Amino acid sequence: MLFTAVMNKKRIYSYRFLIVSVLGIWLFSTLDTNQTAFSEKVKIALRDVGNKLLLSEKDSTSLILPVREISAAKYELSFQSHLTFEPNAMVSIIEDSFVRAELPKEYLVEVLQCADEEVAYSYEIRKQEENTLIPCRGRYLPKNCYRVQVRFTSKNKGVFTVSTILYGLVLLIFIWLEFFFFRNKKVNETPQETQEHFATIGSFHFYPTQNKLVKQATEINLSKKECELLQIFAANLNQVVTRDELTKKVWEDNGVIVGRSLDTYISKLRKKLKEDERIKLTNVHGVGYKLELVD
Repeated sequence: MLFTAVMNKKRIYSYRFLIVSVLGIWLFSTLDTNQTAFSEKVKIALRDVGNKLLLSEKDSTSLILPVREISAAKYELSFQSHLTFEPNAMVSIIEDSFVRAELPKEYLVEVLQCADEEVAYSYEIRKQEENTLIPCRGRYLPKNCYRVQVRFTSKNKGVFTVSTILYGLVLLIFIWLEFFFFRNKKVNETPQETQEHFATIGSFHFYPTQNKLVKQATEINLSKKECELLQIFAANLNQVVTRDELTKKVWEDNGVIVGRSLDTYISKLRKKLKEDERIKLTNVHGVGYKLELVD
C-alpha cells in the first residue's frame, strides 16, 4: 500500500511537471514565433524606407543591402552606393513606412558614416510629441556611405501580444498555485506521515526508516545495524530470537561473518532502551535474545 501511494504521488508530480514544462515550452515558442514575425515586418518596412530614400534622390539603380538584425529591437539599413538625403524627408519616409507596417511608435534613428562609425544624423520619436527630438531639418547630408540604424525604445508589441501576456500570466499563476498547494500539503501531511511510519515499543516510537527512537521529545539515533536488530526484535516481541537468525539476517546475508559483533550491538541497544524500565533485552543462554515488555 505504501509503495503504491508513493508511486501514485510520483506519477502526479511527473504529470504536473510535464504540464508546466509543456506550457513553458509553448509560451517561449510563441514568443520566438512572434519575434520572428516582428523581425520580418521591420526588415520589409526598412527596405521600403531604403527604396523611397533612393527614389527621393532620383536613384532607381543603386541596390539596398540586406537589412541586418543587430538585436531583438535594433536593425540596420545599408546601401551599395553612396547617397545623400534631406533629414526631413527621411523622417517622413520612416514614419510613413512604420505606421503602415504597424510597428511600435517609439524609436531612435541614427545615421552612421561607414568609414568611422561617427553619427552623422540622429533623432528620436516618442508617443508624446513634445518629447520627440528631430534636429537639423532641411540640411542635406553630404554624399557619403551611410548606414541607418533603428532601435525600438518602447516595448515591442509585435512580440508581447495581449494573448502572449495572458498565457504567460496563466503559466505563472499555475506555477504559483503548484508551489503554494504542494508546500502546504507537505506541511500538513508531515505529522500524519510521521505517525504512520513508526512502531511502538513501550514508551518509545521506533522509526526504522529514519534509524531513530523517540521518547516524548527526545530523539535517540541508531546505527544501521542497531536499527536492523531492533526491527527483528520488534517483530518478535516477547519471543526468543536465535543468534543464528540474528547474525544471518543482519550480517551474513550481506556477505559478512561476525564473531562478537552481535553481543556488542545488543549491549548498545540495551543502553539506548534503558530509559523505559519496562523494556528488557535479555540473553537466553545458549539460544539467543528476547525483547520483553513487562507490564
